[in-house]
Amino acid sequence: MKYTESYTFLRDKIDFNREIIDLGDIGIRIIPFGSEAYDLIPGAGDYNCEEHHLKFGKPGSFVFETGHENELIDIADTLIPENRSFYCPVFFPKGEGDAGQNNPFHNSRAKQGQRLILLFHGFNEKSWDKYLPWALKLVKETGNAVILFPIAFHMSRAPLFWVEKRSMFGLSEMRKKHFPNAMKSSLSNVAISIRLHSQPQRFIWSGLQTYNDVIRFVEHCKSGLVPGIEKDCSFDFFSYSIGSLLAEILKLSDHKGYFSDSKLAMFCGGAVFNRLSPVSKFILDSEANVALYSFLVEHIDSHMKRDPRLKHYLGREHPEGFNLYAMLDYKNMREYREDKFAKMREQVLAVTLKADKVVPAYEVINTLQGAARDIPIPVDILDFPYPYIHEDPFPIKGPPPDLVDEAFDKVFDRITAFLKS
Repeated sequence: MKYTESYTFLRDKIDFNREIIDLGDIGIRIIPFGSEAYDLIPGAGDYNCEEHHLKFGKPGSFVFETGHENELIDIADTLIPENRSFYCPVFFPKGEGDAGQNNPFHNSRAKQGQRLILLFHGFNEKSWDKYLPWALKLVKETGNAVILFPIAFHMSRAPLFWVEKRSMFGLSEMRKKHFPNAMKSSLSNVAISIRLHSQPQRFIWSGLQTYNDVIRFVEHCKSGLVPGIEKDCSFDFFSYSIGSLLAEILKLSDHKGYFSDSKLAMFCGGAVFNRLSPVSKFILDSEANVALYSFLVEHIDSHMKRDPRLKHYLGREHPEGFNLYAMLDYKNMREYREDKFAKMREQVLAVTLKADKVVPAYEVINTLQGAARDIPIPVDILDFPYPYIHEDPFPIKGPPPDLVDEAFDKVFDRITAFLKS
């Protein structure tokens, strides 16, 4: 089944309200999961770091006044139940003659220990639809289970209200009146734009929450607590767009050595934060982007001086925060970052697109291969014979399906060959 056919088939076939979905030689299990790191995000009372026995008291009150706050959008993050309890779809290959109920995670490399692929999506996404054929291709070509893991406040971890078109249209019109010069403001990005414009530190805290959620999920797998996953399992990464920043931080931090032999394949991602251009009607409007850039890049050191909790979690005592800090600004900690990438050079691949304006190919090269271009991490630059954008590299409508199918295979044949090697 070609990509364009599988997209429609999977979108119509998959119901995430079911525990098991049978696709013949492929099965999907819906794994319920809960976050225990929600006390990191805005909205808690007193903040503590139990690991280091530190008390920070009440959080700082850094907030931009946007002029059109909405109690269902700019809500305290800890009060959003969807972000605390969510699900992870897992695609798995089924053994010969296996109906998927008894041994659902049959793996072609079981003798060497089960290997799984963690898939991380892009920014401001609320539907897995476009990733379903990606996951199907990965599991079929590698023989490994693929876990679709949602980033905090994305996918099923966000309230349905944030994607309700009628409400978002009204809110979008209101935002345009308050910020008439805002570029790319739309009903698709108004919820996330308001939230990050109001409190740009949310990017850091929700990112660290997601990191800790992934680690806890991995430890559940390694403890035999996830149905069908073996205790001696190991993990690789496939990431897209901003999901690549999460994957890079996981790989750079290598918690307890879990990812020392993990491969990382990135598609349309891999650059440091301040070399991204996320202003898009599908991602962020320009006002939110300015606020985010101001906080995370231009004034992050000043914020760390005023906020001891932020300084602690972005410091060396928390490798994940330290590596996030190293990935915010290209000029900051460049030698440290490049030394880390040099050590993992044989385990990383990036596939980029020539026409990508959100994550430009040359910025991925700058980050991964270093200023001197002396880190031999492969960065493939591909182009397609049809109009495409970062947010929709394989459009279902518009271009001839055979061209899209060919482009999809070109990308994922390269990625799966790397993950299998």
